[in-house]
Amino acid sequence: MSGARLEVKVVLALFAVYVVWGSTYFAMKVALETLPPFLMAGPRFLLAGLAMYAWLRRRGAPPPSREGWIASTKVGIPLLVLGNGAVAIAEQSVPSNVAAVVVATMPIWAAVFGRLAGMPSAGREWLGLLLGFSGVLVLNVGGGLRLEARGLVLLAAPIAWAVGSVWSRRLPMPAGAMGTAAQMIAGGIVMLGIALVTGERLAAPPSSRSLLAVVYLTVFGSMIAFTAFNWLLANVRASLATSYAYVNPLVAVFLGWAFAGETVGITTLLAAALGIAGVGILALQRGRAERHRTVEGSE
Repeated sequence: MSGARLEVKVVLALFAVYVVWGSTYFAMKVALETLPPFLMAGPRFLLAGLAMYAWLRRRGAPPPSREGWIASTKVGIPLLVLGNGAVAIAEQSVPSNVAAVVVATMPIWAAVFGRLAGMPSAGREWLGLLLGFSGVLVLNVGGGLRLEARGLVLLAAPIAWAVGSVWSRRLPMPAGAMGTAAQMIAGGIVMLGIALVTGERLAAPPSSRSLLAVVYLTVFGSMIAFTAFNWLLANVRASLATSYAYVNPLVAVFLGWAFAGETVGITTLLAAALGIAGVGILALQRGRAERHRTVEGSE
C-alpha cells in the first residue's frame, strides 16, 4: 500500500473513531428510551457482525478458525459485553456526556495494566495517570457521576475496554475485518443470552426514534467505527489508535447539550479537560518511548 493511500485510510479511520464514536453516546441514550440495555445492544452487534461476515465471505475472505473464534470471543466479551454493556446500563440514568468523559479514561487504565504486566513506564506517565483519575474524582464530587449501582457499572466500562484492547494484541485473532465481525457476532450472542437470563422484556413497542438510533449504532457505531478502531490497533501506534479519547467527550458533550438538553456544568468540563490532559501526557510519553526504541534499534 502506498504511503498516500495509507495516510488517507488513517485519516478516515480516525474520523470514524473520533466523531462517529463520539456520537454513539447520544444515540445510545435515544435507543434506551424504549429499549432495555442488552436487547438494544445484542441485536445491534449480532446483525452488524453477521452482515460483515457475509460480505467478507462473499469477497473470498476465509472463515475464522476454531482458535480464531475462541480468541474473538475472549476479546469481544470485555470490549462489547462488559464495555458497551456497562455504558448501556449506566446511560439509563447517567447523562451521555458524563458517560463519554468516564469512558475516555480507557488509555489511562491501559497504561495501568501495562505497568502491572511489567511493561516499563515512559517518562512522566504518573502525571497522566494522576490527571486522568482526577477527572473521574471531579465528576463524583461534583455530582455528575453518582457512585450508586449504575455509576459503579459505568466505571467498569473503560477498564473492560482497556483489557480487551491489550488482549487483542496477544491472541490469534482472525485477520483484518473478519476479526471485527467475529467479535461482534460472539459479543452479540452473549448479550442476547444475558437479556434472556435477566428477563429483559419490551414493555411496549419501541419508538421509531429508538429504532433509528439502533440502525445508526449498528451501521456507523459497530460496522464502520469498530472496524476502523481494530484496523488502527493493527496498523498504527497504540497511542494514535487510542487518541479518540481526546475527541469523543467533546462530541458527546456537544450532542448531549444540543439535542438532549443535558446540562454542561463546570464539573463536567473540568473532568473532560483533566481526562484529555492525562491521556495526552500518556500519548506523548509513549510516543517518545517508541521513537527512542526505534532509534536504538537502528543503531
